[in-house]
Amino acid sequence: CHPVAKPESRMEVCNVHPCPPRWKVAPAGPCSSTCGPGLAVQQVTCVQRHQGQEVLLEDHLCPGSEKPLTSIPCVTRMCSYEWGFSDWTECSTSCGNGVQTRQDFCINPLTRKRVNPVFCRHFPKPLVLRGCSAGPCLEQAAVAGGAELQAVTPATRPVTAVTTKGTRYKELDLLPSAGPCWSSGRSLWMLLVRLCRTGVCGKLFLNATGVVNMTAVESSGCTVTIGRPLGEEITVSVLESSLNCTAGEFLLFSGRMMWRKGCRKLPLSLINSRTNTLVVKQRLLMPGNGVILQYSSRVATKKYYQDCDKQLFGPRGEIVYPVQLPGRRPEVCRTFINVAPGHRVAIHALYIDLGNDSNRTQSNYVLIRDVNTMKMMVFHGKQQFFWESTGSQVEIEFHE
Repeated sequence: CHPVAKPESRMEVCNVHPCPPRWKVAPAGPCSSTCGPGLAVQQVTCVQRHQGQEVLLEDHLCPGSEKPLTSIPCVTRMCSYEWGFSDWTECSTSCGNGVQTRQDFCINPLTRKRVNPVFCRHFPKPLVLRGCSAGPCLEQAAVAGGAELQAVTPATRPVTAVTTKGTRYKELDLLPSAGPCWSSGRSLWMLLVRLCRTGVCGKLFLNATGVVNMTAVESSGCTVTIGRPLGEEITVSVLESSLNCTAGEFLLFSGRMMWRKGCRKLPLSLINSRTNTLVVKQRLLMPGNGVILQYSSRVATKKYYQDCDKQLFGPRGEIVYPVQLPGRRPEVCRTFINVAPGHRVAIHALYIDLGNDSNRTQSNYVLIRDVNTMKMMVFHGKQQFFWESTGSQVEIEFHE
């Protein structure tokens, strides 16, 4: 082209109208879960091109219906361990309300073999105890001295306040055991009921040692709870028993890690709670029967709780989470609440902030378990709530 004259180079302005605002999505961040399904957060901003440059605008200037998600599903890898469990046992009672239990264990999903439970500690644990019903019971009346005796349920007395600090606990509204008033003689039953009001049913015992007299009670079902600080376990022995096993009378011991029902050979039994709480339920059909228990506490042989776990005994208290542990990553912390049998627990969330409502991951939530029915409620985000139990035992788990 050398012989031909070269035209001048020039630039002309084109498309002078500004580009419409649009959404800009930045690369997503890390997945919220180290394994299994989770959520990844991505930054979404409203921008506009102006003279070749991107200008940041307010979000309301971009079309809201076209805004991309700020959290997207993600899976880093499949979880290497998971909880497994055995079949449910039969209902603990032949009639009325009872419990069913099953064993939990940690397994490797590839080999399907059991491994140390520590590998599953950060995953939600399956239920190992639940309520069951075997149909209505036929209430029976006993006749003594020519008079018909009906089982009467005493009115629940209010529980007095208790202050806990360190390992100092005091007993809640306890009455001395009947002791000398106890007798297995049928002919003395009516006299004993009038003279000996043990008032033991529905009590919460918090002393390190004690004797619980569950004879000559006025109701067919009598329940007591024994509680100690975390780090201790309870041992119970049956001093005397006049239960009629043939008629279906029994004694039920239940705790967070144990369940045992019996009638025969009770005086030879030694029950260990394995944790710091134990519920004892006595079922009577014939007035005048019952058992006398002796309990004591000691330092637990195995650690069954996390360092950030808390134990509360009624009637009121405050729960604050997270618990700051120096030099340690926060764990799945639990708060155990035990009040006197026959009472219920109400929980009011005054303040809760678990992140944005849209960021509902499997590892960031508060779980409340009603031990009586084994039903669970899960709370996310910033929702305040008011929750009530159906029984006297509640467990709260704080995840991540």
